Amino acid sequence: MEYANLGPSGLKVSRLCLGCMSYGDTTKGWHGDWVLGEEESRPFIREAVEAGINFFDTANMYSRGASEEVIGRLLPEFTHRDEIVVATKAYLPWRNTPNAGGLSRKSLLQAIDDSLKRLDMDYVDLFEIHRWDDSTPIEETMEALHDIVKAGKARYIGASSMAAWQFAKAQEAARSRGWTTFVSMQNHVNLLYREEEREMIPLCRDQGVSLIPWSPLARGKLARGWDESTVRSETDGFGKTLYTQNVDADREVIEAVGAIADERGTSRATVALAWHFARGITAPIIGATKPGHIGAAVEAMTLGLTDSEVERLEKPYRPKMPVGVVSTAPQFGKMTLKST
Repeated sequence: MEYANLGPSGLKVSRLCLGCMSYGDTTKGWHGDWVLGEEESRPFIREAVEAGINFFDTANMYSRGASEEVIGRLLPEFTHRDEIVVATKAYLPWRNTPNAGGLSRKSLLQAIDDSLKRLDMDYVDLFEIHRWDDSTPIEETMEALHDIVKAGKARYIGASSMAAWQFAKAQEAARSRGWTTFVSMQNHVNLLYREEEREMIPLCRDQGVSLIPWSPLARGKLARGWDESTVRSETDGFGKTLYTQNVDADREVIEAVGAIADERGTSRATVALAWHFARGITAPIIGATKPGHIGAAVEAMTLGLTDSEVERLEKPYRPKMPVGVVSTAPQFGKMTLKST
């Protein structure tokens, strides 16, 4: 396993992050049949630790809090707290009432306490804002995050999908006041969605912020043939909204992934993830729900795509309208997420 500093910090993270959205409780009605229960999740947590992965990402909304509970119970079975980096996120409402969600001071202080209780931990290593909140002044959000760090409840802070100008505004609001700044950006990047190359990625590179993208395999589309489907692809409502533009170009990209995988004698997932390392991504957030998923991801770190192969993978791409970014606050009555 390879390790790198997370942004400008001294925190060492594995070059692969295990995303834990797929681990939780299938009875809580959060997603479809692709969510694994605790016993089904255990082998993947163990395999990740044994592979050298020390970076684990979850969120308070995943399985309505059950994801945090599951990894909070499973991680101590295989590793020590000081050997791992645990990230969680807040933003989406966890109950159908005002202030249960968003990025206000009240909401964030409640969210971190609730997450720590579910994780059964004294602190998280990385506390991330899941999206941008138009209804809260960014100064209020950044000061609350700074206070969470100073209280010892989080070691570092990160952000997820938003506009580059919003991220720059948040960083400057914190920097100019001597508050804690973001060390990472968890944005939407893969061979089927590269719009972040316009502004967000150059901004992060200029500021030394690490990129830890979600959905590096495009919800699994890059890991299988064009006409193949999975339980998740059939039941993942959010995923179905992400890759609906320029589908002919997407098909060409997927075919290029398959061709290079055949030539290299490896899996499509390995090739698609190797592209992230060729482009200097710090740690793509991978999912693992089937045997071989983690092994394919580990292999990607050392595959070493050539410049010619990278060009073949990128050439069919066509620009798209931004997706996966929420620019307004969650509204009372629009969503119900129960806190555990």
